Amino acid sequence: MSVQLLRDSFELVTDREPALIGRFYDILFARYPQLKPMFGRNSRAAQEKMLGGALAAVLDHIEDAAWFSSTLGGLGAKHVAYGVTDEMYGWVGECFLAALAEAAGPHWSPELEAAWAGAYGAISGAMLDGARTATARAA
Repeated sequence: MSVQLLRDSFELVTDREPALIGRFYDILFARYPQLKPMFGRNSRAAQEKMLGGALAAVLDHIEDAAWFSSTLGGLGAKHVAYGVTDEMYGWVGECFLAALAEAAGPHWSPELEAAWAGAYGAISGAMLDGARTATARAA
């Protein structure tokens, strides 16, 4: 995966659609309304800020395997307590890619889609590993 392509395209989509994270949540809750109650702990603005910060951190550390595994694994472990299931990671990825494609508009390409799908696969994989480890320890 091209790290520079991911960084450049993220800058492009956030320039074109500053409310990208909000749009992601709009898409997520429209397609999977059963998820909305899971987000009641924080205000929508706070949730968007947390996710935006997490995405920026991931892009800053994407080449740092130890950070990636440790940080995202820990985040996945936390999400177990929120009731997040394996299936939900796919739903989030689908909706995040849809929001990116919408924001990129004519700049969206098969190359960008593949890069972001790969990046999301790595992110969700690390989070799922953390979730499974936490679940196994609790059992």
